[in-house]
Amino acid sequence: MNPAPGFKKRPEHSIDTKPAEKRVQVTLNGEVIADSKNAIVMKEGNYAPVYYFPRNDVKMDRLVRSHLSTYCPFKGDAAYFSFKDGGENAVWTYEHPYDEMLAIKERLAFYPSRVEIKEL
Repeated sequence: MNPAPGFKKRPEHSIDTKPAEKRVQVTLNGEVIADSKNAIVMKEGNYAPVYYFPRNDVKMDRLVRSHLSTYCPFKGDAAYFSFKDGGENAVWTYEHPYDEMLAIKERLAFYPSRVEIKEL
């Protein structure tokens, strides 16, 4: 078991994950980077919803792992990817999230300020 310490300290904090139920696409400068009918949408507190994509639906050859890592007491340690031709640390993933967040394990999320994300 690997429970999130954040929920113990702040049980009122809400994070909801569910299937997006729509096709979701990510483009960078007109190029499709991710296209999925199996994305997960996460709603956390007052933040904008975030889509997490299965790696099989992402052009992984366009990404390179970066050295950045961050920590969230609700989700765990995040690793980052950059686009090979720019866009540093534009993508993040939780490869070993806390038990409460297993729905996003090894999925990829994109910063909407770096790419275009749209529901189709």
